[in-house]
Amino acid sequence: MARALSRMNAWMDARPLLDYTMVRTIVLVLAGLGVVMVTSSSMTWSALNDSSVWAQPLKQVIVVTLGLFMFWVALQIPPERVQKIALILMVLSILLLIAVLLPGVGTGREEVGSQSWIYIGGFQLQPSEVARVAICVWGASILANKDPRRMFDMTNGFVPFAAVAVLCVGLIAAQGDLGMAVSFCIVVAFILVFAGISWKFIGVVAAFGVLLFAGVMAAGGYRSQRFHVYFDALFGHFEDTRGVAFQSYQGFLSLADGSVFGVGLGQSRAKWFYLPEAKNDFIFAVIGEELGLWGGALVIILFTMLLFFGLRTARLAANQYQALLAASITTGIVSQAFINIGYVIGLLPVTGIQLPMISAGGTSAVITLGAMGLVASVARHEPGAVSSMQNYGRPLFDRLFFLREPTASEPRQRAAARPGKKQQSKQQTNDSRYGTPVTARRRPAPEARAAQHEGQRRGRAQAPTRSSGRGDVRGGARTGARPAARTRYDEPRARREPRNHRNAHDTRRAG
Repeated sequence: MARALSRMNAWMDARPLLDYTMVRTIVLVLAGLGVVMVTSSSMTWSALNDSSVWAQPLKQVIVVTLGLFMFWVALQIPPERVQKIALILMVLSILLLIAVLLPGVGTGREEVGSQSWIYIGGFQLQPSEVARVAICVWGASILANKDPRRMFDMTNGFVPFAAVAVLCVGLIAAQGDLGMAVSFCIVVAFILVFAGISWKFIGVVAAFGVLLFAGVMAAGGYRSQRFHVYFDALFGHFEDTRGVAFQSYQGFLSLADGSVFGVGLGQSRAKWFYLPEAKNDFIFAVIGEELGLWGGALVIILFTMLLFFGLRTARLAANQYQALLAASITTGIVSQAFINIGYVIGLLPVTGIQLPMISAGGTSAVITLGAMGLVASVARHEPGAVSSMQNYGRPLFDRLFFLREPTASEPRQRAAARPGKKQQSKQQTNDSRYGTPVTARRRPAPEARAAQHEGQRRGRAQAPTRSSGRGDVRGGARTGARPAARTRYDEPRARREPRNHRNAHDTRRAG
């Protein structure tokens, strides 16, 4: 097993463009699968509400096209430029979270008491989706190369990050969207873990969150009913299949009807007004019904592969900012997907979180695809990928979509540059691969450099010439080191000692 893993790692390390290729391929496959499944699951409701079975599928195609355009734009922008606008993006997302709470600006669902959307140009903008990506970009920018042992230092970045994260969670919770608030907290926890915060601190915060959930359950309302339905599902029975447990029960029936191979694409019976939110929250149930166990397993495998290659991209990133950016966005999106799948199959309470890149929705599709474009950009700017494209040319995908050749990241270029005149005796630079502090020594004074050059010149002048197959090379000429020691092979042939005793005896007798 260990040998197989070692060979697999060696095979992947020998292909510097593997992460970039796999990330974009998985994203495109999930987006295409989402268009197909939204088309299949929304035809009945689209015909009822819009008098055309193609109304909702056409809208989804437009939204996915916009998302793929954002994916392409993110590939065009180097990660360092994204870091420069991180603060602007975070401030804009906070303003949107405040704006959605204003009367007459934000809209929502009256049956659940949420107010989470802003209508712009016929599309719904969900500011919490923007904030979840913004906290990844800004968090990676402010926490890169920071010491987690000084997390309570105001100048170290962790305290401002925690304050902004708490503010965003409070604004999202004020909208009545508890599921999105939980998803946002999970993203924040992943960022802190990747930045170096210990699991003990995360566990204490998680315990506090569990107490809050217990309070929500005790408060009553539809959220408390969802928890009761969840515990009923764990014990294998639903008490109120025509009331609060109707949606979860219908999702279970859809998965059961699909069996192993499914009933066929477009043949779902649950979408005929049996399963609420078939194209949004419970689209995985339609996938399980039409494509069967293998279709559901395919979706899970795709998201698992996205997690693997996203984290591998973070491990091979050029600096710690890019590593935090790729890891936080990837884990945020994949965790959202597994939460959605978990409550559809009964492992988690229903939270109303959509399945990324597959569920119908304007803001979710555009922002998620744009965020995955940032991860693909980090994979595209891996040191190995940059070197491969500069030496062997861009891949076909980049040439077809007019993507410029990537360049080495700015921290790597600064680390390789010649030190300036105002450089300190011991300055902190960034390791090009892991982002760890590396101490650089002061450049020698002009007098010391002159003496060093004089010593190297004298060493080259006194060094003996040694014969080699590529011409005469003076020992120590390039490095200024001592001349190479003479060996017996440098002596004339006539003065060499015989190699064995028999030849020595014959030579003495002949003399």
